[in-house]
Amino acid sequence: MRRNLISQYLGESTLIAFVSLAIALTVVWGLLPKFNEITGKQLTLSIDPTIMLFVVAIVLLTGVIAGSYPALYLSRFNPAAVLKGKLTNLTGEVWARKGLVVFQFALSIILIVSVWVVYKQINFIQTKNLGYDKDNIIIMGREGVVFEKQEAFLNEIRKVPGVVAASASGHDMTGHNGGTYGVEWPGKNPDDRTEFERVTVDYGLIELLGVKLKEGRSFSKDFAAEDEKIIFNEAAIQFMGMTDPIGKKIKLWDKEREIVGVVKDFNFETFHEQVKPLFFFLGPENTGNIMIKIAAGGERETIERLEKFYSTFNPGFPFSYRFIDDDYQELYTAERRVATLSRYFAGLAVLISCLGLFGLAAFTAERRMKEIGIRKILGASNRGIVYLLTSEFTTMVLIAIVIALPVSYYMATAWLGGFVFHIELQWWFFAGSGVMALLIAWFTVGIQTLKASRVNPTECLRSE
Repeated sequence: MRRNLISQYLGESTLIAFVSLAIALTVVWGLLPKFNEITGKQLTLSIDPTIMLFVVAIVLLTGVIAGSYPALYLSRFNPAAVLKGKLTNLTGEVWARKGLVVFQFALSIILIVSVWVVYKQINFIQTKNLGYDKDNIIIMGREGVVFEKQEAFLNEIRKVPGVVAASASGHDMTGHNGGTYGVEWPGKNPDDRTEFERVTVDYGLIELLGVKLKEGRSFSKDFAAEDEKIIFNEAAIQFMGMTDPIGKKIKLWDKEREIVGVVKDFNFETFHEQVKPLFFFLGPENTGNIMIKIAAGGERETIERLEKFYSTFNPGFPFSYRFIDDDYQELYTAERRVATLSRYFAGLAVLISCLGLFGLAAFTAERRMKEIGIRKILGASNRGIVYLLTSEFTTMVLIAIVIALPVSYYMATAWLGGFVFHIELQWWFFAGSGVMALLIAWFTVGIQTLKASRVNPTECLRSE
């Protein structure tokens, strides 16, 4: 009876849905620690009655929807027509199957392009010259004797083997550390509220960081009254509209200062931000960070020497330090998580697409088995049969590529638009993703088409 068939189809689909739920919960339980590691979260898989009731309801709904097509459509077939092979192949069914495959592959291509673009941007961030040298520089706070005798500490620490340079700064060079509206120059708009990044420094800090001078000089003990001098970056000079700035006077917090140098712009914030106006001014007593540049190749040994020296010079205080490069990496934690997660999601999308395409290829080959047998009897080669079956799926993937590439271009452009400094999109990002999807599709379909092309024609036509 039709009622029995409907119950059977719905029961089978619901059972499969609950088996899938059990498998999904097992996978989630196994992968949750890795997910927490990637995202930096501390999620747990807990049994909450309300959530479980909601999950069970979704599974039931999924099972009913999945089983409704065979339950309500296939169960109404005329048995006589079925046995005579007179079932009609409705156009709607065909387009629904093909449409799902096109959608799956379009989504896969979008994710492949996303992975490619995110990887290239992260690589760009890691390798682009920031305008200063962040490598092998450790930073530590001033406390205890170091706070009271900073100059003596720096003089002694420069003698430690492996130390290239040492100085102090009120800025950690990674992000916005503090700004001021208190810069005044000739021609300034009284209503202007542009914030200048301020960097308090000790002697030698600019040289330690490797910041390049565009013109003028750095702070030096060879000159008098250096605490009345100031050094700007290019962005600040450009914003103030100055030409030939060296020797000109400005006011900082109502105190007149002479411009003695202009440094080239460098990125002290993330690539999401434009380089902002910045100035250096001398104030060793107001610096909060000790910066030490150590020689490359012997970092561990040098740090051990520094720790030993520090325990002697500043007893009772731990030698607590961090690398500027590590601080810089933390600025892009979110981007690196996006890069990692996008790889996993892209792989999952490709896998699901391949499963859908594999199933459709197997179904198509089975439905066309008699046609394949007749063609082989009439002289069709295995290569011809493979081409016949593959061409249809190639067309679907090409349609997916046509749909996905404009969407992926828009999404990539929108994401990169959040960066002031970013890579340029290249045509081969998109062409390569399309070719990759096409090769994956051919490989997936090829398994079924090769199997179908080698079938014995007599077995296909035996029922005839």
